[in-house]
Amino acid sequence: MTDPVPQAAAKARDGAAPHAVVIGSGFGGLAAAVRLGARGYRVTVLERLDAPGGRAYVYRQDGFTFDAGPTIITMPSLLEELWQLCGRRLADDIELRAMSPFYRIRFDDGATFDTSGDAEAMRRQVARFSPGDVAGYEQFLKVSEETYKIGFEQLAHVPFESVTDMLRIAPDLLRLQGHRSIYSVVSKYVKNDRLRFALSFHPLFVGGNPFTVTAIYSMISFLERRWGVHFVMGGTGRLAEGLVDLIEGQGGKIRYNAEVTSILLDGRRARGVRLASGEEIPADIVVSNADVAWTYSKLLPPEVRRRWSDRRLARSRYSMSLFVWYFGTARQYPDVPHHSILVGPRYRELLEDIFKRKVLAQDFSLYIHRPTATDPSLAPPGCDTFYALSPVPHMESGVDWHERAEPYRRAIAAHLSETILPGLEEQVVSSRMVTPLDFRDRLLSMHGAAFSLEPVLWQSAWFRPHNRSEDVDRLYFVGAGTHPGAGVPGVISSARVLDTVVPDARDHA
Repeated sequence: MTDPVPQAAAKARDGAAPHAVVIGSGFGGLAAAVRLGARGYRVTVLERLDAPGGRAYVYRQDGFTFDAGPTIITMPSLLEELWQLCGRRLADDIELRAMSPFYRIRFDDGATFDTSGDAEAMRRQVARFSPGDVAGYEQFLKVSEETYKIGFEQLAHVPFESVTDMLRIAPDLLRLQGHRSIYSVVSKYVKNDRLRFALSFHPLFVGGNPFTVTAIYSMISFLERRWGVHFVMGGTGRLAEGLVDLIEGQGGKIRYNAEVTSILLDGRRARGVRLASGEEIPADIVVSNADVAWTYSKLLPPEVRRRWSDRRLARSRYSMSLFVWYFGTARQYPDVPHHSILVGPRYRELLEDIFKRKVLAQDFSLYIHRPTATDPSLAPPGCDTFYALSPVPHMESGVDWHERAEPYRRAIAAHLSETILPGLEEQVVSSRMVTPLDFRDRLLSMHGAAFSLEPVLWQSAWFRPHNRSEDVDRLYFVGAGTHPGAGVPGVISSARVLDTVVPDARDHA
């Protein structure tokens, strides 16, 4: 296939093109590198870990493959666009497998609710719990669709650089009830408590509390129905590897074990970065896929930070963190679907413990990932690969995870053994844990928050750190902490915003 931008690629390879440095190789950083490469930049991605992916890192041990983070792909079209920019087809490199059901929700008494893209099957599920809520459920889906068409299709790629941008969408926000929480909007249409959970839990996947996050996130229900829920065969890490291959095919480079310790400045203009080794790398532009709060507080001096000062960052609200237990079993559990959500005995009260009180509760709700339900190659023959994810408060809670991690893991193991994974404790043959300490110390996320800034309304769109830095010229942001926010579609879309705010290097060829 002919290279669609042969001159740009050639200039990138011979060093004649403007140089873009990307800090971090999460999906936002990798997508940014692809887009910049397609627009004529010579790109270098700097990753402090030994492999790409950021939160989508991959752990391999004892014959098991564990995706560290994201496991759900909901908008393949965003990925297809990146491959098309390189003159390639996503399907040639990545196999996506559609999920059905999307998730199995298991309530504390053992009752289950399967979510899917099948409209009739969903109506039957709703009617099984509350026949009187079917009409309200259909009304909610119409609201979800309208919110998606405005909130994502029209606004996800808008840079929101001025308050005028925010005022322009204010009428739409009010009409879509964006000033209300998603839980309150769902409650307007359905009365059954379990259905309210089933239609409002999605923001937890992007670090939001359904009782406080803006109702704009109601779009996720339609987004999933429209695009489906998919899994990357071979694990989500294959997607990171595929993006790296695209970058290298454009002439870009990715360097591992390369930790950036400061952004070099010429006055208030970024001119490159300095590594922990002392090496300085000059750049025409710098794009940070590192945590936004970390970038501002640790990589830039206080005197250049007018908007995102230490005081403002300290006043900001950060998302919850996560406790994740990765484990492999000596037997298989064929009755457990790919994605399960185990709802604990409390919902609102547990989220208040996590987000407001910031205490580690005795009870928990869990997301259970069993990728071997779809791809048996991720475990040795006859075995299963799992992870159990529990939302927990971030590090401002003061929880000593050195002491609390193993007891917490044992409590989760006992609960799973009593519910969906009988005899689990005797079957575990491989195990590892990730706690808020890892998000803080390994992924360099402020307070160990798993999803950067909490996505409440006053920390969204114009109120969120901008994709083009308000404080430093030629510094740009992608990833969970900038617009439009966390989640795979969000961080990939943040890279698309760069097409609007970063000059096209081909214009200066």
